[in-house]
Amino acid sequence: MFKTLYNKGMAVYEKFRNVEYGLYKIRKRQRLKNTDFTIIASNCTGTFMYYDLKVPFLSPTINLNIEINDFVKMVENLEWYMSQEIAELEGESDRCPVGLLGDIKIYFVHYDTFSEGVSKWEERKRRINRNNMFIVGMGTDTCTRETLARFERLPYPDKVIFTHKTYPEFKSSFHIKGYEQKGGLCCLPVYKKQLLKRRPVDDFDYVTFLNRS
Repeated sequence: MFKTLYNKGMAVYEKFRNVEYGLYKIRKRQRLKNTDFTIIASNCTGTFMYYDLKVPFLSPTINLNIEINDFVKMVENLEWYMSQEIAELEGESDRCPVGLLGDIKIYFVHYDTFSEGVSKWEERKRRINRNNMFIVGMGTDTCTRETLARFERLPYPDKVIFTHKTYPEFKSSFHIKGYEQKGGLCCLPVYKKQLLKRRPVDDFDYVTFLNRS
């Protein structure tokens, strides 16, 4: 009897969480004024911003991962890298297809094949809005102070790099709490263990960030 009541209570609780979270995302979409932006991101965090806000993917960096130092290097010379073709790197990973953009490795983590990943990259690359661009980086365990300094110097006014601890000297950094004892951040779209359904990335008001332009 107790187990049955517990299961029913958990089902009601989960339904409440899902309904509340759906309303939470609707409120975000209602606040959004800027709807034709390009997010150049080092991992899927930018993709989830697009998903949440239900706006078109105007970026090639959808559903993929780029190591943060490679990512900064790419954005430092973005126009050149966007003009390069992607070559396949066979045997680089047993988890996903991998491509080489110049000297930058791209991990197509949510694509079944290399050709599918490259096709989507090329398709979305043509949609880039260079007059409305945002740069989003992820401070993983390979991110150093020099990485953060280079990110800070990127010639884009609208940029943020998520970090596992506070770096007040870098205005473009945003501290995601709960990772202080780790060497860096991992995937931010995972859900927290708390009453309301939220992800670590929700700590950052990315609607206000995107409305800046």
